[in-house]
Amino acid sequence: MITVQHLSKHYGTLKAVDDISFEVKDKENLILLGTSGCGKTTTLKMLNRLIEPTSGEILFDGKNINDQSPEVLRRGIGYVLQNTGLFPHYTIAENIAVVPKLLKWTGTQIKDRTHELLEKLHLPKDSLHQYPNQLSGGQQQRIGLARALIADPAVLLMDEPFGALDNITRSKIQAEFKALDELTRKTIVMVTHDVQEAFELADRICLMDKGKIVQIGTPKELLFNPANEFVRGFLDAQRMQLEFKTISLQDLNQQVAGFRGNDTIWNVLENQKRKANDIKLAEVMAAYEKFKKA
Repeated sequence: MITVQHLSKHYGTLKAVDDISFEVKDKENLILLGTSGCGKTTTLKMLNRLIEPTSGEILFDGKNINDQSPEVLRRGIGYVLQNTGLFPHYTIAENIAVVPKLLKWTGTQIKDRTHELLEKLHLPKDSLHQYPNQLSGGQQQRIGLARALIADPAVLLMDEPFGALDNITRSKIQAEFKALDELTRKTIVMVTHDVQEAFELADRICLMDKGKIVQIGTPKELLFNPANEFVRGFLDAQRMQLEFKTISLQDLNQQVAGFRGNDTIWNVLENQKRKANDIKLAEVMAAYEKFKKA
């Protein structure tokens, strides 16, 4: 779907992004992960030409993005920001309708699609006549997502979309994000500095440092087959929690009543509410220790 070839962005002698290449598969969620200044946001913004590269190529479905104007390109790409990017002087309805109006949708089309998204994102219909500052942070973030999704773009770019939310709200919206059927049809590139968030949401993770890609792989690959000491050290502080969120019951060859094979150890731990399950939990943890030693 997306192919990046030898992409660079230099500011004088500073190499913000330094000769990186990667692919994003159709309907995949690739997360760009790394510390501040590693080049992940610059990379994301080059995908929709908010920043023009110094060199290299970006292809969508084999077509160079430079073959169309930035304005036309962006209308076909959803974009979600950390601070939502909502226009404060527009109502919620007006904010959501920005791209459809540019695409010359009818009023009925805009209304029907808006109401569909409000229902999917658990937003009240009476919020359409309100302004962004009248909504909670979580609601504003959902509106930002609705605006990005309304024209049903094939590609969705997300720049620290949940970074400004408190921990409880962030966890709730992340769960909704994973369950939203709209997103299963999208090719998503998302930026975060939050390791837990990356492991929670990514199909694959692109770990960056100093403008370069250090390793691309699934969460399991980064955890259990790190490319070098940088990758290992980057994950070490949170390793046990990351393993719990990555290792499934199927990996452990365990069955627990009420859980599926692709549920993780973390799912089991979060849902242990009755002491009757303690013996099975002990078996899961014993299998986990055996798995680590294998």
